Amino acid sequence: MTRLAQIAQQLDKLQQRIEAAASTAGRNADEIQLLAVSKTRPAEDLQAAITAGQTRFGESYLQEALEKINALSHLRCEWHFIGPCQSNKTAAIATAFGWVHSIDRIKIAQRLNDQRTSNQRLNICLQVNISKEASKSGIEPSELPALAEAVAAMPRLHLRGLMALPAAEADFDKQRAAFAQVRGLFNDLHSRGHQLDTLSMGMSHDMEAAIMEGATLVRIGTDIFGQRPDKHKPSA
Repeated sequence: MTRLAQIAQQLDKLQQRIEAAASTAGRNADEIQLLAVSKTRPAEDLQAAITAGQTRFGESYLQEALEKINALSHLRCEWHFIGPCQSNKTAAIATAFGWVHSIDRIKIAQRLNDQRTSNQRLNICLQVNISKEASKSGIEPSELPALAEAVAAMPRLHLRGLMALPAAEADFDKQRAAFAQVRGLFNDLHSRGHQLDTLSMGMSHDMEAAIMEGATLVRIGTDIFGQRPDKHKPSA
């Protein structure tokens, strides 16, 4: 089987999973977008995914991402930055990407706003550390309203919603409970007047639980491209 056929087959299986989970949740599958997490994957794999109909890609390592964005610039793709944002990388991120999922500080949001040169606003999701893990990025839930207010006031940014990466759980009910907390924060921001439309949550192992709790965008890598290489040394 060719690499194109493999990736196309995996994408088809994922779409079936999304449709089944949406049906169980009483939702329309069209409400749920698939973001292919393509960090560490070669441009050839992304090309195969594009040929199979996938055009949204999530990257975490800036230099690697820029090389792929350049290599695939002749194709219509939507690029999402999903890794931690460092101050010395914001200019390139603000220029090259359409979405950033990992905002947890006003300082970084302000730099992205100031360095955005496109006439289109940069779409922003605020990352929440819902499981309060020291090893993960994300803002404390109690600090979220103030950050949302600040980002919403920035003219070159478009606050779209929340992103979360809960602690890994094998139990479905525990997965749902974590995602339900994120949904609660999302609803709270709505009640404060923010017009949000994006809940970026759910990966290969917990996508169904995330969809049950309202995910509008699921981030999937392994179940599209297979296992990542054992070693990867990003330059950014």
